[in-house]
Amino acid sequence: MRIQIDVAMQYRFMRPNTIFLAIEAAKCDGQVVLHENLYLGEIPVNRIAGDSDVGERIWAQVPWNELTMNYHAQVDITRPNLTLAELDAVPVHLIPGAVAPYLRPSRYCQSDKFVTFVERRFGQLSGGQKVAAMRDWIEDNLTYVPGSSDADTNVLETFAGRQGVCRDYAHLMCTMVRAAQIPARMVAAYSPDVTPPDFHAMAEVWLDGQWHLVDATGMCSADSTAIIAVGRDAYDIAFLDSQAPAEMLYQSVLVMRT
Repeated sequence: MRIQIDVAMQYRFMRPNTIFLAIEAAKCDGQVVLHENLYLGEIPVNRIAGDSDVGERIWAQVPWNELTMNYHAQVDITRPNLTLAELDAVPVHLIPGAVAPYLRPSRYCQSDKFVTFVERRFGQLSGGQKVAAMRDWIEDNLTYVPGSSDADTNVLETFAGRQGVCRDYAHLMCTMVRAAQIPARMVAAYSPDVTPPDFHAMAEVWLDGQWHLVDATGMCSADSTAIIAVGRDAYDIAFLDSQAPAEMLYQSVLVMRT
């Protein structure tokens, strides 16, 4: 599937500032960036590899108090949709070093607090069947409510309140999967199926020796999703991290099938 991505943003800062960006579609397995253009104006930038070598992050030095950014790309999504229930978990002692960190609790995903719940609710299942059942449970038991959470909301609050946005669904997905001793990581992504249109958060789970996309909101599928960045939780995949307080003046994210 081919998708077109168009992003426009304008931010105001209290002072000249350094920002950290993750907004470009990653050049990684499962997707091919056919062409792209990122406009930041005439400012110094430094590119570095993203977490787990997925995509790139950009350090940008903004010498004034406002910044306009535009990103346009066309991406071919080549990854298939697979049935999670048909995939096997990798024994813990065979999980590679690059994947092992995604077994551990993180700032927003306190998976150690969910071990008992996961064992009682999903203990009769294994591998991809367990992951699929967790995904279904989250979609059935959470309500998607824009504005119901903020940047400080952690998975314990989401679990108790039973509501959130894509970020919260993905946190709970990663948390439950890690509690079952299956690696899971957070994903920032673009998809034409996100409602309302915006940057989207999903999970990836490690089954059968590969990463597989899982969207607990039920909005997006693997064959229509372009990955931007991955990390332990939302802290690692923010599209913009600013050293100075930032005020959003305008932001538009449009993704279409072509």
